[in-house]
Amino acid sequence: MDEVWRRFRADDPVHWHPATERGPGFWVISRYADICAVLRDDARFTSEKGNVLATMLAGGDTGAGRMLAVTDPPHHTELRRLLLRAFAPRPLEGVARRVRRATRLLLTEAVERGECDFARDIASVIPLATICDLLDVPEADRRELLTLTKSALASDYADPDAGEDRLARAEILLYFADLVKERRASPGADPISLMATAELPGGRLSDDDIVLNCYSLIMGGDETSRLAMIGAVHAFMAYPDQWAALRNRAVTVESAGEEVLRWTTPTMHFGRAAVADVELDGRTIAAGDLVTTWLVSGNRDESVFAAPDTFDLARSPNKHLALGYGRHFCIGAHLGRVEINAMLDGLRTFVAGMEPAGTERRLYSSFLSGISSLPVRLKAAEPVGWEE
Repeated sequence: MDEVWRRFRADDPVHWHPATERGPGFWVISRYADICAVLRDDARFTSEKGNVLATMLAGGDTGAGRMLAVTDPPHHTELRRLLLRAFAPRPLEGVARRVRRATRLLLTEAVERGECDFARDIASVIPLATICDLLDVPEADRRELLTLTKSALASDYADPDAGEDRLARAEILLYFADLVKERRASPGADPISLMATAELPGGRLSDDDIVLNCYSLIMGGDETSRLAMIGAVHAFMAYPDQWAALRNRAVTVESAGEEVLRWTTPTMHFGRAAVADVELDGRTIAAGDLVTTWLVSGNRDESVFAAPDTFDLARSPNKHLALGYGRHFCIGAHLGRVEINAMLDGLRTFVAGMEPAGTERRLYSSFLSGISSLPVRLKAAEPVGWEE
């Protein structure tokens, strides 16, 4: 796809994709600067028609105006401010320590076995466990939640059962409906309890509003970190010089983490709808038109990134779009970086080498990009220290 996006950026950066039997036409925005222009323009573009192409084509998002990701100001501002009380760096200090300990344990166990499916056995565990810890989801429910989140936005198969994704989303919502009732009756310090007890300028959130935001948090808290971690190991096997740079501490885990996010770009696009006519690169986006901003293309834009098709852990500056841009910048960005950096630090500490141990399997999705199965063999290293 990289060549396709290069052609779009060069020849048709604001491309009109005509209507098909699957839904209406929409704009495809592929240049970094144009993507940023759309995502920061809250006056002329709305999130309340959906932010995922599939839902936009289907007529919109049922959570519009209530779920943080598909809400405009002022309600977006109020809700984001509330949730940041749980997702800011200081409240997450304890969570970050637990992430590092859990990552160390998973990696040392995998190294002792010598072979594992990195996607299933390691990367699928940490992000979901972390967001479930934050939301105080019972341990017994977490494996089923992982299965549901994977089905809701992507599939391991090219032709999944009809309606499987819709069923998974419905089951996630039903699960959190029960959890919200419990937190109404006995609130704690978790984000669900915060939403259940908060008095916002517009009044208290309804149960449905809280459930929708739980859905958004569990999906966002799992997918990006998980797919970035898997993509990192895949890239290290393909680019051994970069693995050596990480292993030998020639680059920091922070710099490496940012390049992993840029390189993998797990969320391929975000959607908006125009609420007024907008001129962009000589094209007129009419009020009411659907617009898709392709982060996966923006993160390879030659005008922003030197040698964008090179995996370079020392890349600086690295102002990638993998976590979004503007008002809807990922609320869990700090937590995601903690998870990815803990994994990178664990890899360089406990793994001397890695190689494929089977056939990888990629996701089928128009929204998420990544690998769902990655069998690897891991060679143990003598630990050289662990940063708590």
